[in-house]
Amino acid sequence: MTTLNHTGVSHTVFHLLGIPGLENKHMWISIPFFVSYAIALLGNSLLIFIILTKRSLHEPMYLFLCMLAGADIVLSTCTVPQALTIFWFHAQEISLDRCIAQVFFIDSTFVFESGILLAMAFDRHIAICYPLRYTTILTRTLIGKIGLTVFLRSYCTIFPIIFLLRRLTFCKSNILPHTACQHMGLAKFSCDDIRINIWYGLFVLMSTVVLDVILICVSYMFILHAVFLIPSQDAHHKALNTCGSHVCVIILFYGPGIFSALTYRFGRHISPHIHAAF
Repeated sequence: MTTLNHTGVSHTVFHLLGIPGLENKHMWISIPFFVSYAIALLGNSLLIFIILTKRSLHEPMYLFLCMLAGADIVLSTCTVPQALTIFWFHAQEISLDRCIAQVFFIDSTFVFESGILLAMAFDRHIAICYPLRYTTILTRTLIGKIGLTVFLRSYCTIFPIIFLLRRLTFCKSNILPHTACQHMGLAKFSCDDIRINIWYGLFVLMSTVVLDVILICVSYMFILHAVFLIPSQDAHHKALNTCGSHVCVIILFYGPGIFSALTYRFGRHISPHIHAAF
């Protein structure tokens, strides 16, 4: 049951507001949420089905794309349905255990997607810089090992956050100005010292997402160097076109994710509905 909002009492139920300041527009806001979720489910499910059923697509880039599509389904399912229930039915209550579980699945899936994007950059690097050795380097066995390593990394780095949140006493407000639970968004309502949560959150961000971005940039530096050594202009365009869609996905993925992580730690003066939007 929900406890009273005063110091010394620990909350077991929280209330998600949705998007603060825009409550009267929640029904309209739900439309793009619902449409984008439906497209994500249909598109990613169809993509996975085609890749798994077409043997001609059992190549490294497509197998990594299949993993990315699966992670995207998990990530969107962890967030959008709950947001829609808030917008449509005002079902704002969420238990502490559900909230922490949501934090784990959202963060671990985000880290997993980041790792797969790094693997895809590695795939493009091998394909363009070492085309004759592409099939011998990126075997299905290696792809499976990469996928397993990325999964274990995401699980092992985020798992301690469960215990870092469980140790806290939430005796401030139990009103969360968001559509989903987030690590620092939840921790800041604790009356305990959360410095270890802040530092561990930064460690996870730096050792996974930021490191992945740096390695992706390094990979594309080698790719561009190899591309501009090719004398043919047609070969230039062909090589760059194979990387174009990947670069677009990288920008769309990392931009909002990093902004959200940083604003929860340093963006005290940013409007609440901007926080909620990301």
